[in-house]
Amino acid sequence: MSPELQEEVEVRGAAYREWLRGRTVSVVGLARSGVAACRLLRRLGAVVLASDAKPRAALGKDALALEGEGIVLSTGGHPTEAFRGAGLVVVSPGVPKDLPVLGDLRGAGVSVIGELELAWRAMEAQVIAITGTNGKTTTTALTGALLREQSRPVLVAGNIGTPLSTHALTFPPDGIVVVEVSSFQLETIETFRPRVAAVLNLSADHLDRHGSFDEYVRAKLRIFENQTEADCAVLNADDALTAQLASRSKAPVVFFSRARRLDHGVFCQDGWIVAKLNGHVEPICSVGEVFLRGTHNLENVLAATACALWTGIAPEPLRRAIALFRGVEHRIEWTRDLGGVAYYNDSKGTNVASTIKALESFSEPVILIAGGQGKGQDFGPLAEAARGRVRRLILIGEDREKIRRALGEEIPSAFAGSMEEAVRLARQGARPGDVVLLSPACASFDMFENFEQRGRVFKTAVLALRDT
Repeated sequence: MSPELQEEVEVRGAAYREWLRGRTVSVVGLARSGVAACRLLRRLGAVVLASDAKPRAALGKDALALEGEGIVLSTGGHPTEAFRGAGLVVVSPGVPKDLPVLGDLRGAGVSVIGELELAWRAMEAQVIAITGTNGKTTTTALTGALLREQSRPVLVAGNIGTPLSTHALTFPPDGIVVVEVSSFQLETIETFRPRVAAVLNLSADHLDRHGSFDEYVRAKLRIFENQTEADCAVLNADDALTAQLASRSKAPVVFFSRARRLDHGVFCQDGWIVAKLNGHVEPICSVGEVFLRGTHNLENVLAATACALWTGIAPEPLRRAIALFRGVEHRIEWTRDLGGVAYYNDSKGTNVASTIKALESFSEPVILIAGGQGKGQDFGPLAEAARGRVRRLILIGEDREKIRRALGEEIPSAFAGSMEEAVRLARQGARPGDVVLLSPACASFDMFENFEQRGRVFKTAVLALRDT
């Protein structure tokens, strides 16, 4: 490591902000995270060179507006001039870490970090970081809601929708940041050190990016990389693979469990959520006070409670916030009841494990709308979960034929060319007492900008149905 790079990675907060002043920094990828990184760097006085593989016409208006803020844009690729003189490169989560130009830069001694790492270095507040294959967004949002019951300022950001860089210069040092982090973001950290690091569960996802499940897990494990004995790791005792991560953490571990009593942790006992962290069992709230549907959401509540308790918050405000929490958009989100049929938007169900959890949340017969980009997943496990639950299957997107083959002919299925057509077909086949569930088990990028747009299109189509 060069002396200059050594200097760079050992400072945080005001010292790092000053270090960036006047330096040339390249930003690769101009989706939300890249745009936020560009603006943060520019406000700190850096010279910013930004590039994106998309042609100029395909960039969003926020990316194009960067030119008016003194940022140099290169589009349609990542040319040499986009890195000339750069002593630091910041990559967006969607940019593959093995992009050839990034390898060349690393070989030349240039530091290549992600937007999460950049924002972490620019801030001074303590961080609670939450990752896992499923449940990240709900747990992150709920943890933020729990912490707002105490006096310190709270920020919820990261992969949940608002890049951390957006708030890096305005959030106070004495606050608490609750950040959802993905495997893509964790690939490009160096010094990122959450005071609490939670891993909710692990199952196959993003294999098209990581190449193998082992590589995916290795990326997730980096959340513990810089923790010390002064920090805390929160792990799911009911998920065998996640529980094994305890041996990889330097920080003390707090387990959570829906299924069994723990000697140390947060768990369910006699219909109550309880915590045993200081030798005695302390009740938090009854399970019946949890509004969210599904056993997986009970696990999310347990995890969020474990994260929040680290701050010393008392049980009564936790109980109040848990009872009031109504969930997050696109996560088993009730949309409408029509003709005795309930419509739910679970567009965030972007992998098989997530869709299985969504299906397990309902005792009613389900008409499932699924499909999109499968990310190299095995859809076989979905067949078992669908059996006896899914009465009809409406398939959309790039990998719809793969899903139909995996689920076989036992469940009647139909193809739809658009979300609107899928909703119409679901309506036609629905009976009173059914649930129509959008839970795609796939990424959205073959038909939509992101899972949020997919969910909004679904909700618009459902709300447009006439009660006839």
